[in-house]
Amino acid sequence: MGEWTEFEPGDRAPNDGVYIEIGERAFHMGIENPKKVELRKGERFPDTSNHNRKWKKMKH
Repeated sequence: MGEWTEFEPGDRAPNDGVYIEIGERAFHMGIENPKKVELRKGERFPDTSNHNRKWKKMKH
């Protein structure tokens, strides 16, 4: 089984890194001013700007 790529608020970060909000239409239109957070492994994800968004690790 692979590692999850999208996370809900309250989930724990699987690895250190910078995570960004994504939305249901992020692939087509993007999100204006998405939240970004830097988390260490095991820290919990904060709330997103709205209930339709999730967290995803930013690429390098």
